[in-house]
Amino acid sequence: MASVLLVDDDRTVRHLISEAFDGSDIQVLAAKTADEGLAMLEKHDPDVVLLDIMLSDESGLDLFGQIHARDTKLPIIFITALDSSDTAIQAMKLGAYDYLLKPLDLARVQELVRQAVQIRRLMSVPVELPGGTRSEPKGGGDALVGRSPAMQDVYKGIGRVAQQDVTVLIHGESGTGKELVARAIYHHSARSRGPFLAVNCAAIPDSLLESELFGHEKGSFTGADSRRIGKFEQCSGGTLFLDEIGDMSPMVQSKMLRILQEKEFERVGSNQVIKADVRVIAATHRDLEKMVELGTFRADLYYRLSAFTLTLPSLRERPDDLLLLLEHFLEVYSRELHKDVQGISPEALDLLLQYRWPGNVRELQNVLKHALLQAAGPVLIADFFPAKLRHAETTDLPADLGDAIDADIPAFIEQRLRADSTNLYAETLGMMERLLVARVLREADGNQSKAAKILGITRGSLRNKIRSLGVSIDRMVKVDGDVEAEPASSS
Repeated sequence: MASVLLVDDDRTVRHLISEAFDGSDIQVLAAKTADEGLAMLEKHDPDVVLLDIMLSDESGLDLFGQIHARDTKLPIIFITALDSSDTAIQAMKLGAYDYLLKPLDLARVQELVRQAVQIRRLMSVPVELPGGTRSEPKGGGDALVGRSPAMQDVYKGIGRVAQQDVTVLIHGESGTGKELVARAIYHHSARSRGPFLAVNCAAIPDSLLESELFGHEKGSFTGADSRRIGKFEQCSGGTLFLDEIGDMSPMVQSKMLRILQEKEFERVGSNQVIKADVRVIAATHRDLEKMVELGTFRADLYYRLSAFTLTLPSLRERPDDLLLLLEHFLEVYSRELHKDVQGISPEALDLLLQYRWPGNVRELQNVLKHALLQAAGPVLIADFFPAKLRHAETTDLPADLGDAIDADIPAFIEQRLRADSTNLYAETLGMMERLLVARVLREADGNQSKAAKILGITRGSLRNKIRSLGVSIDRMVKVDGDVEAEPASSS
């Protein structure tokens, strides 16, 4: 259970905040003095601190300095009266997470504390990188899992750029793990002791995104009843991850360009220039080059963002990693959900290998959690998985690829274009891969060991491809003491 340490000498405030989180998954630890707060900090190691600036025995700013020196990644949220908000802002420049004005809006308190708990996790939980082979995360950390060539390129890219204080642009479909890669860059960078904040540009209305990033002054627009510190000020000395940056409006794009070029910005409604020492990592599932051509994304901003680019493969493009991911998440979620599940039945495994995973790794995680919650024994069977997997349609490709080794791929592309396909890249790769596997297996007379050698992959990987690509089997032959399958076609 996450915990928040509240240090406030006002008994009413302690009562209200304790009541606000009563029955939730966040525990409130209440202290009325600075000394009591420090003692609780040492004993309980909370995830967030709510700190009143005006304490009876010591200044909250002095206590902040002691706490911040002990743990620079611990989010500290100040509680302050309206007339002392300038003091709180000065404290934020020293590293505080945010501030709340009295009288307290309890809904805002809950929202801000939950955000801070998540930020604490993002900054504190390491992202493990495999060293050539998959490694288990240490200490309950997250892990990037995969041995495919595409993922090896991602690991190498992280290693090359992490220590370089440059902007990074991450491309990839939704659910491929862009935030995980951004965190890996952060944890392996020289800024790892500073803050890491994440903003989903697509989830915030255009009218509010500018304020979220750069802050605003009181009265600068309707509803701006107090000064707000934006993410660039909060993140001074750290790393800011901007997800779905392709959804950013032209106005915000212009301010982003200035901050990347000149390292400075202004709050909304202010002429005061503020310096920004922030590393930006951006991500998008959109084709920014195409958007530049169409005039919907600034070319100069695109070039600034893409000082170094990383492209994450979809799960469809790395089928060999699926078994590794299943093994990893099955272990993680079995432990997390207190389930004693040891494996997956062959029928259920076939479902998972044949499914196209449009939602990528995130969808795989959700599907496994669903199955584990349904599980009534040590093995996950097909009935435990969502109906969409059990009734998934096969890929819309030619019915008999075995008899169409010389299929006209340009004609296939034209056909899919006329059908208004929105997934042509994956469909064409899938068709070509199935043609290749079927042709090589026929060349090898059904000998999977020989076919795997020709393809340059392991026999286990070939077997996974036969399942996932839907290659059907005509007869069985025995080679080198093993039963081998000879494909006649794929459908």
